[in-house]
Amino acid sequence: MYNISMKTLKFKFYNQKRNKHLKRKINASGVIYNHCIALHRRYYRMWGKHLACGKLQSHIAKLRKRNPFWQSVGSQAVQDICQRIEKAYQLFFKHNKKGVRPPGFKKVKKYKSFTLKQAGYKFIGGNRVKIGNRVYQFWKSREIEGTVKTLTIKRTPLGELFMVVVVDNCPESEAEFTTGRIAGFDFGLKTFLTCSDGSKIESPQFLKQSLNAIKKASRQHSKKLKGSANRERARKNLVRKHEHVTNQRRDWFWKLAHELTNKFDVLCFETLNLKGMQRLWGRKISDLAFGEFLQILEWIAKNKGKQVVFIDQWYPSTKTCSICGHVLEKLDLSVREWRCPSCQSVNGRDENAAKNICAVGASTAQVRRCKTGNACNCCLSLESPHL
Repeated sequence: MYNISMKTLKFKFYNQKRNKHLKRKINASGVIYNHCIALHRRYYRMWGKHLACGKLQSHIAKLRKRNPFWQSVGSQAVQDICQRIEKAYQLFFKHNKKGVRPPGFKKVKKYKSFTLKQAGYKFIGGNRVKIGNRVYQFWKSREIEGTVKTLTIKRTPLGELFMVVVVDNCPESEAEFTTGRIAGFDFGLKTFLTCSDGSKIESPQFLKQSLNAIKKASRQHSKKLKGSANRERARKNLVRKHEHVTNQRRDWFWKLAHELTNKFDVLCFETLNLKGMQRLWGRKISDLAFGEFLQILEWIAKNKGKQVVFIDQWYPSTKTCSICGHVLEKLDLSVREWRCPSCQSVNGRDENAAKNICAVGASTAQVRRCKTGNACNCCLSLESPHL
């Protein structure tokens, strides 16, 4: 049994006419958001300093009393908008030299969500939730266990509505499955993952498979008259194509992450410079989505009590011989195999890197302990008979 402190659950609303009231709340949230951004900029021009979140909240509260449209959004949702803008500005002030931009205006029709915290909603029972004065139904795919902390209503580009619930103190039972095995993995462009045990995992490249259909849908969308119903229909068709690719990729990532965590106790990876890889290979890196896979893998490993270890980004895993440790001065990317000048062994580029990542990751992984609570010599090798 593993206790998960926070968990996020996502449910889809029924497609009903009353959903227009939720969309109206989202539009009102977008208007309030843009007004807050305008106030921040005006305040800075006049006084040369940042507008405090408390002052902004009190000012918006006064404006809400005179604006019925703004009153459709709960007071806590308005406070959350002000707090998110405050957080965005703090990140800008802290990391503006790294290219972080300040928050800007957003189109109201593209505004996505609003968040309720302690009040403004109530779960009536079954698959119904009361938001404001109206009751909405959703597809209850699983039970909501624990203490509900926040409830967020999200709108997709297709116009569908989802409810995202964050719960606290939610127990999650997972079957304890220990193998005592450790493995290193090397990401690649041709092969998605190369394991230190010699196995390889190829990426389906879902975007590449659907690229022709996406291009066709994009051409049809660009030909339609702006503002027409046909253009809106073509836009939704294009969005469906992209969502299909996203769903395929995410489903494959979750299944692969479960397979790897069931097979190994410690998984070692090299820290990736995703922005640099994106500049070099562009759409190829977006299709492989290494970052998204690592986020899913870390989440599943945490739930199962497994470890994900990242080694230093600058460690020469490819240029180091996994047998004798000799390090080459230079190795071109086009070279897929090379012979070690020291021990004369032939090393495959990806397989050799995976073995080196495994060795370095094993030395930095946390020591697992026996059921007795003590770290013994057999535990240090992750082959403990006590696990």
